[in-house]
Amino acid sequence: MLVTLDFETYYDKNLSLTKMTTMEYVSHDLFKVWGVGIKINHDATEWYGEDDCEEALRSLYWDDITLVCHNTPFDAYILTQYYGLIPKYYVDTAAMSRGLYPGQSARLKDVSIRCFPDDETMRKGEELANAKGVYDLDPELEESIAGYCIQDVDLTYAIYRQWLDKMPLNELNLIDLTCRMFCEPKLKIDRERLAKYHEQEFKNAETTIAAAGVDRKVLSSNQQFAEYIYEIGLVPPTKVSLTTGKDIPALGKNDKAFTQLQNMYPQFKHVWDARIATKSRLTETRAKRFLEAAWKDDWLPVPLRYYAAHTGRFGGTDKLNMQNLPRGGELRKCIVAPDDHLLFVADLSNIEARMLAWLAGESELVEQFRNGDDIYSNFASKIYERPINKKDDPIERFVGKTAILGLGYGMGAQKFKDTLEAGAMGPPVHFTLEKAKQIVNTYRSTYSGIQRLWRKLEDLLKQTMHSDNWGNTYGPLTVGNNTLQLPNGLGLRYHNLRSTSQGLMYDSRKTEYTYGGRITENVIQALARIVITDSMLRLDKTHDVALTVHDEIIITGTNINPDATMEKIITDMCIPPPWASDLPLDAEGGYAREYSK
Repeated sequence: MLVTLDFETYYDKNLSLTKMTTMEYVSHDLFKVWGVGIKINHDATEWYGEDDCEEALRSLYWDDITLVCHNTPFDAYILTQYYGLIPKYYVDTAAMSRGLYPGQSARLKDVSIRCFPDDETMRKGEELANAKGVYDLDPELEESIAGYCIQDVDLTYAIYRQWLDKMPLNELNLIDLTCRMFCEPKLKIDRERLAKYHEQEFKNAETTIAAAGVDRKVLSSNQQFAEYIYEIGLVPPTKVSLTTGKDIPALGKNDKAFTQLQNMYPQFKHVWDARIATKSRLTETRAKRFLEAAWKDDWLPVPLRYYAAHTGRFGGTDKLNMQNLPRGGELRKCIVAPDDHLLFVADLSNIEARMLAWLAGESELVEQFRNGDDIYSNFASKIYERPINKKDDPIERFVGKTAILGLGYGMGAQKFKDTLEAGAMGPPVHFTLEKAKQIVNTYRSTYSGIQRLWRKLEDLLKQTMHSDNWGNTYGPLTVGNNTLQLPNGLGLRYHNLRSTSQGLMYDSRKTEYTYGGRITENVIQALARIVITDSMLRLDKTHDVALTVHDEIIITGTNINPDATMEKIITDMCIPPPWASDLPLDAEGGYAREYSK
């Protein structure tokens, strides 16, 4: 049975999804369901108000229902958390929009115009604005909200029907899995440990700020802190504003100029640390949000945005970005398996570097991967013209690793030098520009096929602008309408692609400039994402996939014979896709009660 559904709920200027996470909103004391619109299969949509809503929902046999919503995580969260009803399968038309039209708005208002440009009856209403701050709806207002809700349900159903044949089954299954990780969580938090961690992070920050002996207002203000730097005899770093074009203080934690200032004047480390502690309370804030997000019995919903990036990668959402939890950090360790279960964490090793070598036809590099060679040490040996190994030459190997991971997409010598010096990927390493140029040239001469790939993919993308080239192929890619079609049935879309005097341009959330190296990066990330998500779906048939973080898949399983479970997971992850049957894959992993990797 297909059920298309939309809840209408109380909101005001403070109680709303613009200011709160889904978890905070639904668990709030003032949360209230005004009613729900329900369409069963192709039948007319029915509205059920506050008094009839629960009975209508419980009358349906949810074990056999495919649920369709626009922004399903929200409506499904209410359904599962508030009413305890769990459908068989989840579909999200907002997620379908992001998959089919990446970079374009997935709001129902905009999607309806995209799907039905010439039908003015297929438009989202504005009636909901009239109910803001009204806790109990009078009959007239409820009738208006009912009409608004019915229209939303009908739009969602029509969009679903239009897109169903366009959306690959694997991607629909991935949307379902994404919703289940949020609405039927498999992870828990160690609340006591997390609360202690939150308290300690707060104390650490306050101690750091107090130790500097600088007024908190000075530390928090860009202008006042810049003046303070000048007063202690230093030149405050600046950068050019992207909006005004004027010089502004460059005093953010990730500003290169501020990092350089800190490295040049370590005697002021207490001041730099206090500035960062004042402006960036991320770890403390995150710990608090994890505490607030957890369900009854400490179950932790996993909010992931399907197809958050142009390349299809997941993103964090609901102010709980689980895609960038620091490795080995205490916050990870506060995420735990249910009782009598373990967390199995498996990571696809060097998937992007492997994919790049394979697509570029770099057979020697592919063979190194297949043989399990240390490719970072191998390339470092070319740089330093002597044997390099992981144990004895960690810095030299790190330079080789940075080159392998960074130079494959057209990075130049200056950026390579800056990347090493900034310590963005490891310990800071200093090179002259001449030495950086030498390393870049060594990389490009060693892996000339990768340079050819940049040119080939740029040419391939240019072909998408001309209909007589549609259908041309390169490896697993096919030329389409401003699109490089991917082997999973979706595509890398470059909306309004055009050639200009500055090069290739396309429209995303803003106008973007692209070129061979960047196109290659897009393609490699998109193909790697397909490999990872295929592994997720394959593993989810026999295990409980709880979370994915970049190239990691996290699974909950019983503590019975964990070594065999881990071995099976690793084996499954190393199965290459049918469109790249000779791609050498490798994975590593381990298991523990906590998410400690």
